[in-house]
Amino acid sequence: MINYAYLYLLSPLHTGGTTQEGNLLGIARESHTNFPYIPSSSIRGRLRASVEDKDQKFKLFGTDLENASQLEQGTIWIGDGSLLWLPVPSLSHGVVWVSCPMLLKRWARFTGKLNRIPVEYSCNFLNGNSAVYLKDAILKAEELKQWQDWQDFLPQTPQTNTIERAIVLPDKHCATLIQMSLWRQVKIKLDENKTVDGGFRYEEAIPPDTLMYFTWGTTSAANGTASQIHQEFSQLLAKHEILQIGGQESLGRGFVQQWLEK
Repeated sequence: MINYAYLYLLSPLHTGGTTQEGNLLGIARESHTNFPYIPSSSIRGRLRASVEDKDQKFKLFGTDLENASQLEQGTIWIGDGSLLWLPVPSLSHGVVWVSCPMLLKRWARFTGKLNRIPVEYSCNFLNGNSAVYLKDAILKAEELKQWQDWQDFLPQTPQTNTIERAIVLPDKHCATLIQMSLWRQVKIKLDENKTVDGGFRYEEAIPPDTLMYFTWGTTSAANGTASQIHQEFSQLLAKHEILQIGGQESLGRGFVQQWLEK
């Protein structure tokens, strides 16, 4: 059985990528879509570190060579954190959350809503003949389609009550806007005389107010105790509603609010 939990970003989240291009310190991206994501190892490591009881830690997440003579598989597996809705600044509507059919289909496989995926340019905030401005993109009113059941594609919980304006874009346009809307911070290094030492460096992050989710379940190591393991892990998630994932913890990066799908 595949379960899933939601992640709502409270601050920018940076998980290091495998490469660094020029003076840009990038984030982890899916190789086939180039969309940002949270590696499962980052989520797993954060949750594992939050377990104080050593026996429970080894049971859920497996042993390590530092504390055991041999490695043993844990009873819980955790998937990658995937995008669902990402905020994009808008000159006409303040902030608009965007997604695309590919991201919604991925999520809908776990929710049973695969046959109800909205068409491209579905929008829940049509206002007469007003165009929608998203970054450098202009969406004309006649291109947009009224989206009545948009709330079915958002978890209806207090954590997501800030998401009021949602639009579904074609996959390629959504990917471009997401790339343009990533959080980028400029950093410099100062020498002992307080002058710039070298050039600028840019660091990427997934912006706050992004809605993501990750899947999880029990492994074969549960061996007939899957129901008990499911309950223990659910209690662990409920106990740690706020997590800090990724790097740059001292800068307040990576705070997320997580909750289980009911």
